This record gives sequence, structure tokens and C-alpha cells, in this order.
Amino acid sequence: MVRPFFFYCFGLQDFIEQKRHKELANLSSFYRLVYSEIEEVGWEHLVRFDGDLEFLSFRITDKKGRVHVMEIQLDKTYPQKPPSVSAEVPYIFNVKWSVKSRLKDLVQQFREHLEKLQEFWSTMEDIDHSLCVTNKKELSRATTCRQIDIGNDCLIMLSINAKDPSSLPECRFMGSGLVVNPVRKLWLRNNKQWYDLETA
Repeated sequence: MVRPFFFYCFGLQDFIEQKRHKELANLSSFYRLVYSEIEEVGWEHLVRFDGDLEFLSFRITDKKGRVHVMEIQLDKTYPQKPPSVSAEVPYIFNVKWSVKSRLKDLVQQFREHLEKLQEFWSTMEDIDHSLCVTNKKELSRATTCRQIDIGNDCLIMLSINAKDPSSLPECRFMGSGLVVNPVRKLWLRNNKQWYDLETA
């Protein structure tokens, strides 16, 4: 009977109970808050969520009809600590957050980010439709490179700047020099015309 007396004597049992009740109250408040904010975004956009509501994913359609999945990781201290965001995009945006921010604000920031990437995705789709792109099944909307088959076991690797897709892409030539050297020379000769178009 020494141990119970020790706990009561120092008030430790009451302290533990109070701490436990406080943690449960905080969890309950967290769940209510997240549920209400999902409601604001729209349950029809919710793709998946974990039982503890610390992970959510929403389906967002951009103005071109492309469907994107936005994944959100929440901390139990939410909204004090900003959520983290991931998605199949070439780069993620900087989250603007305050303790008064809500999930709908985060979704709106993601929508605005998608709009900035429209030209990039249109450029990549044009490349996919007009050139002989290899490994198409392995590509995603986050991929900024395209591998072009020019025949005779030779390839061109294009790297597109997602923030400025109309700028001159980086270009690597792979394969036999007899095949790629004439193409490389043509590329270097036409670089000046590209820069002239950009500055016109």
C-alpha cells in the first residue's frame, strides 16, 4: 500500500488525471476543428484521410480540367503549426499561414499555384504529342524532363524550366557522335534565334 499513498501524498495521481483529461479535450477540439474545415472545402473533394485526421488528401481540378491530388499533413497543434503540403507538381509553393488560416485558404493557395503551372504542363503535353518521347508510363506532372528518341539508338534529354517553360531548355545528346553531332550543331546554331524571340 506504499505506492498509492505515495501518489496521493504528492498529488501525482490527480496531476496525471488532469493531464489526461486535458489531452483528450485537446484531441476532441482538434477533431471538431478539422471536420468543420473539411466541410468548408467540401466533402466531395476529400479523397482520403487517416483515422487521427493528421493526414488528408483532396482532389482539385484546375481550369484546364486536369485533376490533381493535394496531400496535407497536420500537426496535433494545428492551426498553431502550419500544415505541410505535397502534390505531383514540379515544385511546391511556400505556404502562407497564420493561426487564423483554415484548410480552405490552403486549398486556394494550391489552386493559385496550379494556375502558375498551366503553361508548363501545356508545353510538356505539346512535346509528348509531337515528339517521340520514351518511357511515357513513368512520367508524372512533376517531371520536368523528356527523353526524345531520334533514332539509331540516340536520344535527346530535354529539361524544361517549370517556372519559365518558354525559356531555352537544357539539352543533352546521348548516342553515336555520327548521329548526334549534326543535331547538336543545329541546336547550337538555332540557340541565338530562340534568344532573339525571347527578347523581341
